[in-house]
Amino acid sequence: MQAFQTYSPSEISLHTTKKDCWLSIHGKVYDVTTFLEDHPGGEDVILHASASGDATQAFDDVGHSSTATSMMESYVIGTVEGYASGIKPTSRHRLPKQEQPPPSYSFTDYLLPLLVLGIAFAAWYYLTFYSKATA
Repeated sequence: MQAFQTYSPSEISLHTTKKDCWLSIHGKVYDVTTFLEDHPGGEDVILHASASGDATQAFDDVGHSSTATSMMESYVIGTVEGYASGIKPTSRHRLPKQEQPPPSYSFTDYLLPLLVLGIAFAAWYYLTFYSKATA
């Protein structure tokens, strides 16, 4: 196994230009400077991801192919200092989603639709039977 150099998030953030572009994805650091022009989504996508810090979320959201994922290995130059299984090393990491309580249903949630149904039935009955009998 190859030993990689460890880079701090602040050091990675210094490499966000067309002439020197690094990405941090899943705790690994990639020098993608030579790949910018060849990227199918364009170089602006990579530059934006590079400038935003950790590009893991942007990379995962796109859903790259297995070929793209295997290509990445040729651009690895190191690892992110302090990276631990899916949590970004910076203080800007997202908090876990809080579970929503189950919805509560009240009697009025059922009463209103029944009332509307009753009025519709009464109108149909009146128009069908009562108005014909008096006409």
